[in-house]
Amino acid sequence: MTMQELDPTASPLALFGSELRRFRTDCGLTIEQLAERVSFSASLLGSVERAARRPSRDFTERCERELGLSGELLKLWPLITKETSPQWFRPWTKVEQEARTLRTWEPLLVPGLLQTANYARAVLRGEPGVTEELVNEALEARLQRQSLLKRPTPPIFAALIDEGVLHRPIGGTEVMREQLQHLLTMMAQPRITIQIVPLEVGATTGLLGAFMLAQVPGSPDTAYIETTTHGQVSDRSDDIEAVSLRYDTIRAWAHPLHVSEHVIREKMVTYEQQ
Repeated sequence: MTMQELDPTASPLALFGSELRRFRTDCGLTIEQLAERVSFSASLLGSVERAARRPSRDFTERCERELGLSGELLKLWPLITKETSPQWFRPWTKVEQEARTLRTWEPLLVPGLLQTANYARAVLRGEPGVTEELVNEALEARLQRQSLLKRPTPPIFAALIDEGVLHRPIGGTEVMREQLQHLLTMMAQPRITIQIVPLEVGATTGLLGAFMLAQVPGSPDTAYIETTTHGQVSDRSDDIEAVSLRYDTIRAWAHPLHVSEHVIREKMVTYEQQ
């Protein structure tokens, strides 16, 4: 597809590419000149303008700066990251963004909304056959999801995490030390709670998969339930009732907040000593 044929209404990526080209030409810059200023290759910049490549946030921020913009491209970037999410996951991202309360249970990994970039990258690289380009795209989308916790008034977020997650060295000891420090930092936020479910509980409720529950004003509660290949999004009353009961049961076994913080700190020290 040539630039003359690019239809900005075809997709968010096409809109981004056409807008980037318009801003660049308005500044009287060639692709090569802008590429040199933002320290990316001309071929990459051209591919973005043709809607053949998704831009990273870093790329977008550099173009914004060099073109003297005030958020015109950055406001389009989240629309592009949504496109990188699997089709079945996109309904959940919309629910998540509108939620007033989010509750989650994770038996295997740190919840996605609480993952550091390095931890998330290590998790994403574990997907069979995944390319580094796909890892980077998925990472950008995951980090964009996390922006909802940085709002002036974020949703209430309550996470239950199995203690085994703290012992699983995803990405190595330094990545885990950084990740556990991040959990402690997030726990200091007034609208975020993190509770650890101890290993010695020995119960099996919840071990078959992670899930999230969202409360959206004016809408039915919605659940996201993970499976081996993909997740399921449901607002059926029987699904919500079953998942809510499971969450409450798991939470009854969890350490209180101050004990959970102590458990995380203790494990972080062991990673620091390795």
